[in-house]
Amino acid sequence: MQAQKRAYRQRRKDPSCDACRERKVKCDATETTSCSECSSRNVKCQFTKETNRRMSSIKQVQDLEKQIAQVKRENTHLRSMLNVREGQMDIENEAPQQMPLQLPEIGSNPKRKGRPPPPQDLSRVRSNIRNFGRGIFKPPAPYRQVGSQAHFNPPRPDLPPKAISDHLLGSYYAAVHMLIPILHWPTFEQEYEAVYKVGSLHGVPPVWSSLFFSVLAVGVLFSSDVSIHRPHKGKEYIEISRMLIDTWNDEFVIDHARSAILVSIFLTEINLKSAAWTWLASAVRISQDIGLHNETGPWPMIEGEMRRRVWWGIYVWDRHMSLELGRPLLIEDADCDVSLPAAIDDHYIHDAGMMVPNGVSPLTNFILPIIHVVRAVSQLIKTLKSPIISPSTLATFDTHFSACMASFPPSCQLTAQEPLDPRMLAPVCHLMNARLILHRHNLTTSCPPEVRGIAIEQCIRAALDSTNLFARAMASFTPSNPSIPPFGPTANAMTCTHIWRCTLFLLFGGHFDAALTCIRASSSIATLRDVNVACGRHLAFFIGVLIEKRRAGCLIGSPGYRGERELDEELMAYVSGDLQAGTENSWVWTGSETGMNIAGSAVGGKVGISPTLMGGPEGTTVLTDLEARDWGGWERVEYLVGVLAREQGGYPQALYPQPGSGSRGSGGGGAGAGPKNQERSRGNERMAITNII
Repeated sequence: MQAQKRAYRQRRKDPSCDACRERKVKCDATETTSCSECSSRNVKCQFTKETNRRMSSIKQVQDLEKQIAQVKRENTHLRSMLNVREGQMDIENEAPQQMPLQLPEIGSNPKRKGRPPPPQDLSRVRSNIRNFGRGIFKPPAPYRQVGSQAHFNPPRPDLPPKAISDHLLGSYYAAVHMLIPILHWPTFEQEYEAVYKVGSLHGVPPVWSSLFFSVLAVGVLFSSDVSIHRPHKGKEYIEISRMLIDTWNDEFVIDHARSAILVSIFLTEINLKSAAWTWLASAVRISQDIGLHNETGPWPMIEGEMRRRVWWGIYVWDRHMSLELGRPLLIEDADCDVSLPAAIDDHYIHDAGMMVPNGVSPLTNFILPIIHVVRAVSQLIKTLKSPIISPSTLATFDTHFSACMASFPPSCQLTAQEPLDPRMLAPVCHLMNARLILHRHNLTTSCPPEVRGIAIEQCIRAALDSTNLFARAMASFTPSNPSIPPFGPTANAMTCTHIWRCTLFLLFGGHFDAALTCIRASSSIATLRDVNVACGRHLAFFIGVLIEKRRAGCLIGSPGYRGERELDEELMAYVSGDLQAGTENSWVWTGSETGMNIAGSAVGGKVGISPTLMGGPEGTTVLTDLEARDWGGWERVEYLVGVLAREQGGYPQALYPQPGSGSRGSGGGGAGAGPKNQERSRGNERMAITNII
């Protein structure tokens, strides 16, 4: 061992620089740095002998390892700075890269698919294929012969009283037909009048009868007549519609698709969202089965245009539900090449052509502006799969949404001052909701604090803009003008959830005036929408948490929330709302109980009867009767806002510009027509919160 040790020590002589060799001290020089001895004496560290310039292999490896480690640290630091700037924090590049955005231009038609040209007259071939291919495959939908459904002859229900049906058709027209005109209204009215002239549905195809009752059911939900027993009458009508459909049918017509999508809309409005999702899937598959997703023809003028409108109506609803529920899309853009609907009301579409009288506006529905918005949803949903959305991507979407907003009528613009017809609010909510959901994505824990802070600011800004629209819509109804309906009955489920999302962010940022405007909008909807009750219950809980946090010294829930050093993760989870409803972007469920384990633990809460359409008084809503009442109603929510405002030490001046100020900020009261009215509105809002305190 001694011999081996001496041999090892003799072999391992580290070379020294000239100065250290002279002084006979240990030299710690490396290939790239001077030794400490030469550095302290401020002399040049050099090696004059060839043997001294050769470093031992061990020292070379050590030096290389140090250099590699240093380069890695610098590289990691630079890449992290770049990722923060661009919003992509995955240093190991494990996450999918964001592809360049390809948002469709406003008004552009989908790219037409190329089809092989026929070599010659093939009429004989077509006849043989129809004959001998039967039972093996069907010809494409436009060239398919649909047989009669004589085998399906369900009992026909009695017609409702004509006055009630007239009212419900008007209600449906204002609430749904203005958004997605899937019916050729003059044709439907003729068929409707013919049925009532006969006084019976006998002799009418069952699928038309099903469509008729689904129209009535949706009309019930948007009726402002207190004598209409809603929603029970609507549930009765939608059940009749379902019974008039042959669920085992293998040959479909366009009315099957219309009826299915209206059932989906009805179920959404009564808050049976999973059931609505499955009926939407039926509508999509039926429409694809009959070829609505492809541009074919030639067709008669009315039939060709209505095929486009039914397809685009289903397309809009697919995009809406996917974005609202955080679910995958059912329709791929690459699969359809249907032209956009004509910019003309169906009243002016005839088989002889499209004819608009002089001096008449050709278009009063909102299908085209809504299509411009929802055509970007497929790219938006792909973007939401990324851990962080970069500032450049956010700017691209914001620019596109601004262009979409310009396609809406002037009264819908954010800079408008006059009262807004509440029936126009739902179309604009498609855009405002998409904008809020886009920026809300960067609240996830995948984002650094500064990115999450920017996301909160952008969400508050979007909420303020939306509040401006809510205030103007509520100010439009006056008893002296009965042609404009009140705000509440015209609001659909999407409007309710959008108001709720806006209220969360406004309360988080201490914008109490705007939050009260949203709360009063929700209060006017009241129990007309089941989801609105659930939103009120959640807001009461959220405000209670904010009050507790404020009393503990937290700045969130006041205008000074930006001074909070660290984001409160509990409040971030609550303000993110239904961002926690998906598996990809939620973060609160990690480590939670799953499946059967939830029922055996105390954290799951009490779960009542599973909701269904015809489940009796206690089985048709998600909330139990006790849960629907335990939050105290909207008056208590307003009171809690006052308590929260008092916790921050007194109510400050107006927090944002009122409607009509020319700013994109939103207001809490009705729109005025001049500085005096604006000051009066601002004073009224301050008085409102003061009275609550």
